[in-house]
Amino acid sequence: MYVSPEHRGNGIARTLLEKALLQAGNLKSIEQVNLTVVTTNDSAKRLYSSIGFHSYGTEKRAIKYKGEYFDEEYMVLFL
Repeated sequence: MYVSPEHRGNGIARTLLEKALLQAGNLKSIEQVNLTVVTTNDSAKRLYSSIGFHSYGTEKRAIKYKGEYFDEEYMVLFL
């Protein structure tokens, strides 16, 4: 998910995520939702944690962008 900088802080990401999780929860075959987040993205990690996602691992050097590596944190929410 990406919210452009000029629209951040208005609850858009939370609303999108909550609506997506509501839809997922209505499908009986979906038992969990997994996501990854760059470990330096503290605001996204706080949002995911506040909704109930839990960290279960980190992939070192998961992304290489413009010659720089970034780690990704794996998170899960059991529905």
